[in-house]
Amino acid sequence: SWRVNGKLHASRRLARQPKLARQPKLARRRQAPVPARNAASNAAQVYCLFHRIAWAMPATTNRKASRSRRTLETSIEVTVDVDGNGVAEIATGLPFFEHMLDQVARHGRLDLSVEARGDLAVDAHHTVEDVGIVLGQAIAEALGDKTGISRYGHAYVPLDEALSRVVVDFSGRPGLHYNVNYTRARVGDFDVDLLREFFQGFTNHALATLHIDNLKGVNAHHQAETIFKAFGRALRMALARDPRTSDTPSTKGAL
Repeated sequence: SWRVNGKLHASRRLARQPKLARQPKLARRRQAPVPARNAASNAAQVYCLFHRIAWAMPATTNRKASRSRRTLETSIEVTVDVDGNGVAEIATGLPFFEHMLDQVARHGRLDLSVEARGDLAVDAHHTVEDVGIVLGQAIAEALGDKTGISRYGHAYVPLDEALSRVVVDFSGRPGLHYNVNYTRARVGDFDVDLLREFFQGFTNHALATLHIDNLKGVNAHHQAETIFKAFGRALRMALARDPRTSDTPSTKGAL
């Protein structure tokens, strides 16, 4: 009998239960285990998170500076905000050079104002070089003692057939290593040899080591543009605050 002392036996009660009551247990037993993340996946996520935080971190100090230079050849005024939004106001009298400086501001996320007047009737050399000098001075002043910056930056940038690499170190030791062979001497009426003078002036006065390599390129405009875009992105990485440190990024304790 299924009844004991007038009560329904437990096994009978269980047998009368609808099958749906047992399904959750079966479903739980058949559920596949969640795969564990490997160390490489975790490291990649941490790396990406760090750079998102570092580049988006709000400024705790005003990293902004204005510098000027006046000689018998040029008059240069530069204002730079390292923690800007990529806004550029540039007037040099050299349209192609202005286009290149706009790339630095846009891709470096720098707010950059440049007003330059020079002896362009003689040559653009003095104007281009002096803009590099004053920009280097302004960034050096904006960084102060470089506490908390990432210090190193690098970028590869393509543009159609052209590809360039720029690596920067705000080491306190100026040095330019410039490996660029333009396929022609001028873009429009601008002498592309002068771009080296811009970077030389910058490194000397920003106290930075800068490696510039044009790896591929047929069109001289594309070669120059990839260099300036990569320069901007390398600056953006190097000047970003490192959220994991509040000291100077050097074992010497100073840069």
